Amino acid sequence: MSVLVIGAGPAGLMAAEALTEAGHAPLVVDRMPSPARKFLMAGRSGLNLTKIEGESAFRAAYGAAAPRLAPLLDAFGPADVTAWADGLGQPLFTGSTGRVFPEAMKGSPLLRAWLGRLRERGAEIRTRWRWTGWEDGAFLFDTPDGPERLTPEAAILACGGASWRRLGSDGAWTNLATGAGLPLAPFRPANVALSVDWSPHMAPHLGAPLKGVALAAGDLASRGECVISERGLEGGGVYEVSAAVRDGAILRLDLMPDRSLEEAAAAIRRLKAGTSVANVLRKALRLSPPQAALLQEFGRPLPKAPDALARLAKALPVRHAGPRPMDEAISTAGGLCWEALTPELMIEARPGTFAAGEMLDWEAPTGGYLITACLATGRRAGQGAAAWLSARGAASQGG
Repeated sequence: MSVLVIGAGPAGLMAAEALTEAGHAPLVVDRMPSPARKFLMAGRSGLNLTKIEGESAFRAAYGAAAPRLAPLLDAFGPADVTAWADGLGQPLFTGSTGRVFPEAMKGSPLLRAWLGRLRERGAEIRTRWRWTGWEDGAFLFDTPDGPERLTPEAAILACGGASWRRLGSDGAWTNLATGAGLPLAPFRPANVALSVDWSPHMAPHLGAPLKGVALAAGDLASRGECVISERGLEGGGVYEVSAAVRDGAILRLDLMPDRSLEEAAAAIRRLKAGTSVANVLRKALRLSPPQAALLQEFGRPLPKAPDALARLAKALPVRHAGPRPMDEAISTAGGLCWEALTPELMIEARPGTFAAGEMLDWEAPTGGYLITACLATGRRAGQGAAAWLSARGAASQGG
C-alpha cells in the first residue's frame, strides 16, 4: 500500500480518483459506517453540485480564501464538475439562478457510480477506521479488527470540518494536528441559522416561510428565502449573510426590497387618519402576515411618522442571540492554515502528507461553492501525492 487517503467525503474520494488516474491503488479509510454521509445528507433536498456564473463572482464567494483557492478552481472549476458528473452517467440541469443539480436531484445515484468506478480502478475503501495519531512516521488506527499501523509512502488527509458530528465531521482530528505542532485557525460556524428568543406574539408565525425580503449584514447581502423557526431564523437567505453576522455585523431585513422608501412613505400618507397599525402594514406597506409580525417584533414601539415607519421596514435590525451551535451549521470556517501547505497542498512539516477539503481554512456560502471547492482541493491533493510518489520512484531508480 503506497498511498493512504483518510476521509471518504467528496475531497477524499476526489483525491483517490486523481490517484487512480495516475495508476495508483489508494486505500481510503473513514471512521463512519459508510462513505460520504454528509454528501448524501446535503443531497436529500437536491444536491447542488456547483454554480455556473462569471468567474469573478464565483471566486468572490470564497472571501479571504479566494486567492488561495483560485488556482485550484482554475484547474477544476464548475465546468469541470459538470463534466465529471456527466462522465459518471449522471445528467445535470442548471436552474434559473445558475445552480447545477443532478436530474435525479439526490446524491445517492452519483455516489454509487463514483464508488463503483473507484473500485474498478483499484481503490479500496474501508469504513469504521478511526485515525488516532502518528507514531514514528506511521498512521495509527482503531478498526473493527483491532489496532492498525500503516506506513504509506504518501497520505492525504480529508478529515472534514466540525459541523454535523453525527455524519462524521466532528473536528476531532484537530487534537492530532495540534499535538503535531500544525498551525490551525479555530473552527467557527458557517452557513448557520440564528437563535432568536421570540415573544409570544410570534407564536402563530413559527414555521412560516419568509419570502420577498432582502437581508444584509456587513458587505454581504441576500435575496434568498428563510424560515421563522421555533428557535430563530434559518434557511438559505440567512446562511448567505451568516458569516458577517457571526463576525459581529448587524443583520438588517428589507421587508419590501422592490419598493423604494419614498413610495412606501407616500402610501402610508394616503391612508385616512386613525387607520389601525395592522391596516397600515397590510394596505400601505403590503407586508405579508409573517413580515408584519417581524416588523412589530423587532421594531416596537413602531414609529408613527410615515417616513420613519417606512425607513424601519426597509432596514429592520434583527435582535438575535447569535448563531446556532456549530454542530448545527452546514459547514465551518477555520481549520489547517494555508501557510502550513505548499501549492500542491502538502503539509510542509510532514513531507508526503497532503490535506484537502473542509479541514482547510476556508468557507463559502451554500449554492454549489462548498462541494466545488472540496472537489477542487481533493483533486489537487491527489495529483500532488501522485507527483510525490513519481518523484520518489524516479529518485529510487536513479539511486
